[in-house]
Amino acid sequence: MMSNKQSVKPIVAIKALKQLIANPEDTQKVFEIIEAMAGDSTRKSGQRFSASPSGQRILSRDASLLDTLVDRDRLQAMAPDSLGHAYLHFLDSEQLSADGLVEASDAVRMNKHEDQALRRFETRQRDQHDLWHVTTGYGRNVAGEASLLAFTYAQTRNRGLGVIAIVGALKLSKNYGLSIFKSLWQGYSLGKAAAWLPQQEWETLLPLPLVQVRELLNVGTPSAYFALSSAREAHLAQSV
Repeated sequence: MMSNKQSVKPIVAIKALKQLIANPEDTQKVFEIIEAMAGDSTRKSGQRFSASPSGQRILSRDASLLDTLVDRDRLQAMAPDSLGHAYLHFLDSEQLSADGLVEASDAVRMNKHEDQALRRFETRQRDQHDLWHVTTGYGRNVAGEASLLAFTYAQTRNRGLGVIAIVGALKLSKNYGLSIFKSLWQGYSLGKAAAWLPQQEWETLLPLPLVQVRELLNVGTPSAYFALSSAREAHLAQSV
């Protein structure tokens, strides 16, 4: 049974948030904020995962999701319209690697719970982040990351994600005006309406057409995010 209770640590989060604002590329600070503000959200999500049929199947296997995601040959062999192929293209276009978040998360306390099932859940949650980008349609630019964080907050209820998303939106409002908040609110709404992504068996979804995966998971269309480019141009024009 998962019993790892964790208190919220706002002072730790505020310190990490200040450092993240100074250096938005410092991914380790993101994990520090998530960890400091998680409270019982990770434990509750882990319990939900372990109680689900898909979670039980995943936990019964030795292989991790990362084992599948680092197999470039397998992903490349999938159909051009598949989630797996789109995921590989996303990594290459953004110059990322499937294991790129491992070092940043390991530098903080994440994935060190005594409960093995909770550790495996949290690791799997980390490793599927870029799959969520591809599946939801949110890009990796700052606006896309902030909107995806709002989506993820609706799914996981980790306060740290909500804090980062709101702070990011406040900074981005200088370029996008109120449109960035519309994108975050829509991201949150889409996250509430979607299937619960942490429990998905991504290994079986990767070969499927991306369009089909989006329908199966009911992730919707992030239209407010897609409209941000024109919103930015309009806002900047008003500022001149």
